Amino acid sequence: MPLIPEEPQIHESAQGPRVTPATGRTASTPRPVPGPRSAATPRPGRPGPGPARPAPPTPRPHPASGQPQAARPENRSAPQLQVIPAAADGALDAADEAVDLLLDSGRAPGDILVLTTGEQHPWATHELSFGEAAYWAQHEAGDDVFFAGTAAADRLTSRPVVIVAVNGGDDDTAARALSAAQRRAGALLIVCGDPQRVDAVLGAGV
Repeated sequence: MPLIPEEPQIHESAQGPRVTPATGRTASTPRPVPGPRSAATPRPGRPGPGPARPAPPTPRPHPASGQPQAARPENRSAPQLQVIPAAADGALDAADEAVDLLLDSGRAPGDILVLTTGEQHPWATHELSFGEAAYWAQHEAGDDVFFAGTAAADRLTSRPVVIVAVNGGDDDTAARALSAAQRRAGALLIVCGDPQRVDAVLGAGV
């Protein structure tokens, strides 16, 4: 007879392990953690930035203007301005780096125009060696990055992005280059040069 009451105790112990999986169910709480992880995965992917861009409408038409330094959205007709600090002997290198960044961000080569205030860019020097007709034919084709000096600014047509490399010349030359660049830049104007000199020229009403 004493064996009979011991058996229900065994059944109670069988119910004990059933409680432990219940505690194991509480361990299912880390399931929401992979949720934010999956949200983090689209950040490096291309679809991630897509939904984030519609919130601010201004950066959508200008992917290259996603750079935080361009901060003049008040005047919609004027291009956004970005100044890249560079010495005169390093302005061309800074301009080349800006071109690479723009192309990496999705800009088409034909969207970019580069103006120099001092010596011609090596690309322009090389292309001009084949004659001005072939040189300007590439400009009219508009399917590649085009480099030109300030003296030729009057012949240039507008492009979405204009880069000015202040690699020499006096203030008048820099002012002419910046003035021409502002008229021809549709979305973004990048100036590679001494920030104080650029500010002085721009402050003069260019």
